[in-house]
Amino acid sequence: MKNQDEIFKVLREVYKNPELSQRKLASNINFSLGKLNYCLKTLKAKGLMKMKNFKNNKKKFNYIYILTPKGISKKTSMTINFLKRKMQEYEELKKELQNEDKINQ
Repeated sequence: MKNQDEIFKVLREVYKNPELSQRKLASNINFSLGKLNYCLKTLKAKGLMKMKNFKNNKKKFNYIYILTPKGISKKTSMTINFLKRKMQEYEELKKELQNEDKINQ
């Protein structure tokens, strides 16, 4: 997974809804099921999350997704970076609007 925004989406959604099926997680973040499966396996390999199946489930298809401390730390730093980018975008838009107001006056 090269795109940091995609990693952030997955970490954020897993953190909020660890019990959702992969199909529902994929739907919530507008990923294909295959893409989400690949992302989850990659995050697991990086040590950012764990997957555990429900032992009492006869089908053994349902998993719970748990962010590791490393995953929570990564999600937190990505959240801070996301907010910084959005604040910078806001300030740039604010300046553009102020410049347009000056031109129109």
